[in-house]
Amino acid sequence: MGTAKTFILLAAMTALFMAVGYLVGGAVGMAIAFGIALVMNIFSYWNADKIVLRMQGARHITEDEPSPVLRTFANDTRALAEHAGMPAPKIYIIDTPQPNAFATGRNPQNAAVAATTGLLNMLTREEVSGVMAHELAHVKHRDTLTMTVTATIAGAIGMLANFALFFGNRERGGIITSIAIMIFAPMAAALVQMAISRSREYEADRLGAEICGNPQWLASALQKIDRGARAAVNQRAEANPAMAHMYIINPLNGLKGDNLFSTHPSTANRVEALRKLAAEMKAPMDDSANVANQRAAGPWG
Repeated sequence: MGTAKTFILLAAMTALFMAVGYLVGGAVGMAIAFGIALVMNIFSYWNADKIVLRMQGARHITEDEPSPVLRTFANDTRALAEHAGMPAPKIYIIDTPQPNAFATGRNPQNAAVAATTGLLNMLTREEVSGVMAHELAHVKHRDTLTMTVTATIAGAIGMLANFALFFGNRERGGIITSIAIMIFAPMAAALVQMAISRSREYEADRLGAEICGNPQWLASALQKIDRGARAAVNQRAEANPAMAHMYIINPLNGLKGDNLFSTHPSTANRVEALRKLAAEMKAPMDDSANVANQRAAGPWG
């Protein structure tokens, strides 16, 4: 994502934050919201990745990791990064049965990628490589800064909108205005998230397929993750829905109306694009027949 587009999107999120501040507290509220947004942008640049990883319950996989499964996963991810000509990111694992993954960090030199235990349990080794190559593509495209900061500000907009119900300026429309703010401000933030997510996912799919060497691996992985994400609840993601756009597949199950605005393009469309890319690359199908039909116990299960 280009620097100009990143600036525009972050400016839009800041403007939304200020607009809610104005409706809550007039000119003073807008000024306070601007100050908060400015501090948040600066703080998020340096620390948002750590906040996101902590909120999602991610655990760092170190060099002396006792689990052979996780050591293999980490080594494969580092090998993919080396193949892509990138610094090796920090690698994390999240203990949840839902298969999913995301990347974060302000630049390739300070990046992190995270996968869930459900992802390793459900996918083959080749499919996991496709997923992590996708996440490394986000890092290489420098999407992760915008994704992470947007998650922080979008979450703050939602909280500020909720505060409006109780602390809104009654001279500016009373309870009706407060309710309208509470409903429409998070919707506006979700629309900005969609603008970020939909275009970047296709680009990350394309580059990720090139990094891992076979678009079929990622296509098969997306199909399995899509089914698995609907079958298992990710409690931490449900508690922090503003971070949903960071995952490779929407982690929300609509427990609180989360799916009103989808932050991801259609999985079927993504798979179709990857199949076309595989034909262009003349990528072979997996030797075990179709990758999608391989065992569901994971590559090391």
